[in-house]
Amino acid sequence: MKRILISNDDGLHARGLHALAEAVSSLGEVWVVAPLREQSATSHSLSLHHPLRIHKGEKERWFAVDGTPADSVYVAITHLMKNAKPDLVLSGINHGPNLADDTIYSGTVAAAMEGSILGVPAIAFSLATRKTFEFEHAAKFAASLVKTALQNTLPPRMLLNVNMPSYGPITGYEITRLGRHSYGADVIEKEDPRGRKYYWIGGTGYEHFKEAGTDVTVVHDERKASITPLQLDLTHHELLPVLKTWKLD
Repeated sequence: MKRILISNDDGLHARGLHALAEAVSSLGEVWVVAPLREQSATSHSLSLHHPLRIHKGEKERWFAVDGTPADSVYVAITHLMKNAKPDLVLSGINHGPNLADDTIYSGTVAAAMEGSILGVPAIAFSLATRKTFEFEHAAKFAASLVKTALQNTLPPRMLLNVNMPSYGPITGYEITRLGRHSYGADVIEKEDPRGRKYYWIGGTGYEHFKEAGTDVTVVHDERKASITPLQLDLTHHELLPVLKTWKLD
């Protein structure tokens, strides 16, 4: 029987996590190891300066880790499941999109990426909405993709980033590349009741570049699911020969 590890960045009690776990429950032995609390936008941070604690969940093979998404997957694969590694790591379903540059900040993607780093193929799932969170159709699509993935020979460092629209049944999907978008770059200054200033980072607007074949265009404009393969090698290979022409004193 295939073993499936599920994590996220919204925490053990998140609706998206439960929807994903239920949707893939018939596809293998499901383990859930997720952060104890919400860890959105924590990226790929690991807790190296304080101990972690593992809490048993209410269901069999469900655990919470009082750390980051990457901590959760690391603890799961190297400790809780060390006698038999999972065949596939899933992360999500995230409560919100992880498109374009979101992948750099995303704890959801980081959880999947940690699995990939540890040699287990991984898929991150996100629901591309910030208002209505209905996971039924997204969970069905996720289960279909997971079933297909488990039927194939997967490269150990496979990493897929999947974003799904939130309106009705998912009628199609595209294999995409990362696009470009912007939330604005504001720093909002406020003052507390004691006269001390505090700040919120991040803009309130949103726009994306309409480019064919990108995740943002497929999800927002074409209303399809996007499947984007990511890689762990961040080397800018096209820049290598340029840098080799530089002459340093």
